[in-house]
Amino acid sequence: MRIQLPHAWPADAAEAVAIQDRLRPLADHTGPGPAAPALLAGLDVAYAGDGGGTDDLLAAAVVVLDARTLEVVEQATAVGRATFPYVPGLFAFRELPLLIEALKSLEHTPDVMLCDGQGFAHPRRFGLACHLGVLTGLPTAGVAKTPFTGGYDPAALGTRRGASADLTDGGERVGRALRTQDGVKPVYVSTGHAIDLDTACRLTLAAAPAYRLPQTTRLADRLSRDALKAATG
Repeated sequence: MRIQLPHAWPADAAEAVAIQDRLRPLADHTGPGPAAPALLAGLDVAYAGDGGGTDDLLAAAVVVLDARTLEVVEQATAVGRATFPYVPGLFAFRELPLLIEALKSLEHTPDVMLCDGQGFAHPRRFGLACHLGVLTGLPTAGVAKTPFTGGYDPAALGTRRGASADLTDGGERVGRALRTQDGVKPVYVSTGHAIDLDTACRLTLAAAPAYRLPQTTRLADRLSRDALKAATG
């Protein structure tokens, strides 16, 4: 993949917030996104140490799957040191440099990317999925294990696979709690770029035929952990 960065990586929190504010209007949350994508990508990052400081060793992974069979088509990793500390709301700046490096090494360009993280469900409405989508121009959504901002009414969320409830923050819908398997905890889906929430949830469900987390996340998580283990001996 060819990716041209429109900004340098920030040196501090003020620069990072300024980048988010500048790029946020470029994120398209109306989609609709591809109706029948051929390739889905999952992205995740594994951390050595406590994951909070600079100079921590990180391993980023991208797994490209056949959207119909969920079989692996291609995968890529990048290992390096964090250059930005953990700051709530600016988490993307720890992961983006290595994720971009891994994406650049792909021969196949995915039709949709599903990130282990937030998109619109972010205090400044510009989480990792939004940033990645704007940088790459690809339809992107966040599928998070836990909510970061906002909440939902548990009584409104059914127990069966496919049940959902709006995730709201300050009266604004920012995403959706989505039950991917009967009786399991939901995942939290939010739009990143060039996709709408209905499409993002539909693709998340399609990628999670047997487990709570979609295969995009499960395989990217495993690959990032394996790359980190190999890098640390």
